[in-house]
Amino acid sequence: MHEHTATLRHFNRSWAQRVGVLDESFLGTGMPAGASRLLFEIGPDGATVRDLRARLDLDSGYLTRLLGRLGDARLVTVEPDPDDRRRRLARLTAEGRRAWDRLEDRSEELARSLVEPLSERQRARLSDALATADRLVRAATVHLRAVPPESAEAVAATGHYFAELDRRFPGGFDPGDARYAGSGSTEGSVFVVATSDGRPVACGGVVRVDERTGEIKRMWVADDWRGAGLGTRMLRHLEAEAARLGYRRVVLDTNATLVEAVAMYVRAGYAHVERYNDNPYAQAWFAKEL
Repeated sequence: MHEHTATLRHFNRSWAQRVGVLDESFLGTGMPAGASRLLFEIGPDGATVRDLRARLDLDSGYLTRLLGRLGDARLVTVEPDPDDRRRRLARLTAEGRRAWDRLEDRSEELARSLVEPLSERQRARLSDALATADRLVRAATVHLRAVPPESAEAVAATGHYFAELDRRFPGGFDPGDARYAGSGSTEGSVFVVATSDGRPVACGGVVRVDERTGEIKRMWVADDWRGAGLGTRMLRHLEAEAARLGYRRVVLDTNATLVEAVAMYVRAGYAHVERYNDNPYAQAWFAKEL
């Protein structure tokens, strides 16, 4: 572990120095990196304070102070959202838009200067390496939270899940009036959503089958997160949640079309069992002792 953490810490120091994170005026903007990043995230289209907090994973008090600093500089205004006055909307002023354009141009110029000394082959290697690093770091830092099944996060995640099943199943998929985990009750149940940069990227739930057994349902991972180990992490998390709820055994079903899911369950120690439910879309059933 020390070897890996040492490599990551060395890269952090090297990268922070070379892209100007340590400078009092990031890229000559007159602001430190944190305020500059917030300005960039608000962008020409604006953003709600809630979305900014979720996207940047910032403490509410610190975000308020940063917005105040941008407001004092007459770069940003924060007002009630006309579409929902319970929310606050941050928008760039005319001067803020000019500052955003300068930040975008200087960021692009810095990136170009960093890769310019490299050969085309080296640039390709760097691009591939950074893309892999970005995905793995984001996978390691996603937030897994239990949420109410009727919450916006749960509804969005299960919507993506249903859409994928409808796309992949030969005859399509109709969720009917199914709740988040196929149960009319949430007693003895939990639903978990993984978010990154403020958007749901994975989900899954556990529902009660009997006193000893919980069923894992609605396991989904976003397409652009496949291969980063998030599915396995979510599965382990749901098993831990099932144990916390008092279950000593978990079961699940799946469709043969979802070959990646079947392979993951087998790797995780699940054994094939006989059909235990009447799910018309299920073609394989698994169980595992916790």
